[in-house]
Amino acid sequence: MDLDELFPNKPDDPLTLLTRQDLDPLSVDELHARIATLESEIARVRAKIDESVNHRASAEALFKK
Repeated sequence: MDLDELFPNKPDDPLTLLTRQDLDPLSVDELHARIATLESEIARVRAKIDESVNHRASAEALFKK
């Protein structure tokens, strides 16, 4: 999926800017640090998704009674 589809009207969105950043000036150590930071952010987002899904399921179960 293209980021322009996700954020068509948000050219200053941090995610859009991140994906367009030039990686050439970064050292190998900086690239590894970047990957570690991004993996940590992915884990945080996945946890938020799980929390949201569980919250919704709990709310649906509550109102089905």
